[in-house]
Amino acid sequence: MEILGIDIGGTGIKGAIVNTELGELTTERFRVTTPPKANPADVSECVHRIVDHFSWKGPVGCGFPAVIVDGVARTSGNLHESWVGTNVKQTLEQATDCPVNVLNDADAAGFAEMRFGSGVGASGKVLLITIGTGLGSALFFDGVWIPNLELGYIKSKDGQPIEYFASKKAMVGDDLTLTQWASRFDYFLNYVNRVLSPDMFIIGGGLSKKFESFKELLQCPVKTIPASMRNHAGIIGAAIYGAS
Repeated sequence: MEILGIDIGGTGIKGAIVNTELGELTTERFRVTTPPKANPADVSECVHRIVDHFSWKGPVGCGFPAVIVDGVARTSGNLHESWVGTNVKQTLEQATDCPVNVLNDADAAGFAEMRFGSGVGASGKVLLITIGTGLGSALFFDGVWIPNLELGYIKSKDGQPIEYFASKKAMVGDDLTLTQWASRFDYFLNYVNRVLSPDMFIIGGGLSKKFESFKELLQCPVKTIPASMRNHAGIIGAAIYGAS
């Protein structure tokens, strides 16, 4: 089955048509830059552009950087605060004239990794952590999805959300070396281990491509492996959810 998957992020909005039975893109990925305001009208226009780019008329699955409950955003993530309380599903359906299913963006990536990637066959508590504009998190227990786990909002040492301290954006903004950033990220992993005792971490998002360069810098005792679907995970996972 082919579904259009769309991954909305703080810096870019990406889409592609996906074969949900194989977990593979059947088209090249199309990306537009997330608009500066990132309010509902501007983001909806970007999603409309992606749908038009593929001349798509069928179901759409969309990963969205916020807590999503029954299609409604309960937080705004790295987007405009006016998203809070907005029915994302209805908003995007009106913008695209397509049926849309929406879920948290890290959960979408988790769907892809658990079905086709590094999480295949994994049991117990598996946590996907995506490192990008923020820190996304997706939790699965014996393969069962537990939605809307926002570990990026754990408080760091200075009282701010820990994603301000240990994300890729923090690495760039604070001009950190990879070693300095890895120390912060390791603090986060150890904190999560203390609270949730996962059996495995899967590391995804933009910085996961450098995993081999920083894995030895991580002291957390939990098995930690890189995501295998890289930047396609959000799109593929959104498409899988869009088919549900």
